[in-house]
Formats: sequence, structure tokens, C-alpha cells
Amino acid sequence: MKKLFKSVKSSRISISQLMLPSHSNFSGKIHGGYILSLMDQIAFACASKYSGNYCVTASVDTVDFLHPIEVGELVIMKACVNYVGRSSMVVGIRVESENIQTGKSKHCNSSYFTMVAKDENGQNTEVPSLILTNGDEVRRFYNCIQQIEARKTRNRHELEFDYLSETALKNLENYNVKIEMKER
Repeated sequence: MKKLFKSVKSSRISISQLMLPSHSNFSGKIHGGYILSLMDQIAFACASKYSGNYCVTASVDTVDFLHPIEVGELVIMKACVNYVGRSSMVVGIRVESENIQTGKSKHCNSSYFTMVAKDENGQNTEVPSLILTNGDEVRRFYNCIQQIEARKTRNRHELEFDYLSETALKNLENYNVKIEMKER
């Protein structure tokens, strides 16, 4: 079977949406959960477009809300596939908001969604290999490799680290916490 390759450019997708009062939280800013929902939608669309399959969200890495989004602003989300594994893809998403009266825009968030392609039976299915065509695409691919390795290290740490050891509990004295455990 011949291996299929696709470019990062072929995965690019963008959406725009006007932020309404119904999208706001109690402080009058756009609710972060609403933005996350839009990000999940664009990640799905981007991964599905690239893979040609239904895709599911496996994980979300690094969601930092840099600037609040105001009611009445236009939110623009841009996404593309930054990395592919066998059946997984890391979709990079950039969120910007624009004041439609002044034209001033601000970078509000960047995030990475790991999506997995599924076949018609709900099983993981292979995705096309990625063609990298410029330095930014190579940099993003390498950054994804580092994120994946960091996740594996965190998972190993969780399995191997003894949180209740004398050394671990003593170390917590350096933090804003008080230990009052009855038993270990």
C-alpha cells in the first residue's frame, strides 16, 4: 500500500464568531468554557479534514488565557496539524479577538489538542504522514515531540514517585500547605 502524505497547509482551517452577551460569564467577559468548546470544534474540524476520518479529542495541552475577550468582539481561531503519529495528530490553535469598531486585535490563547482518527468501527486508524515545508512547521513538529516526551515523563513520575515518603512530605514544608494526615 502506498504511503499517503499531506501538507500542513492542507489542514489549515479558521473560524470567526461574534461574541454575544449569552457567551459571557458573571464578570462580563467571554466565558473560558465557551472558548474551549469552540477550540474543540475547530480541532475536530482540522483533524478530520486532514485525516479524512472522524476524530476524537484525546488530550488538551497548555490552555493559558492571555487576555480576556469582550462581548461584541470578533473571535478568530486558526488551526493546523503540527504533528502526526500513527493515528494521532496534534492540532495547534491560535485564538485572537478583534474589536470590530477599531480593528485592534489581540492574541488571547494558543493551545494544542491531541486528536485521534477513528474508522467506521470506532477503532484507531492510520493518518497521512506530514509534509513539512518551512522552518516554522519543523519547529512546531519538534515542539510537539517535546510535549509528548514531557507527558510520558509525567506519567512515569506518577507511577514511580512515592508521594508519602518522608522526603516528599518534608519537601512540602517549602510550600503554602500544612500536613495533618492521621495515617499514611
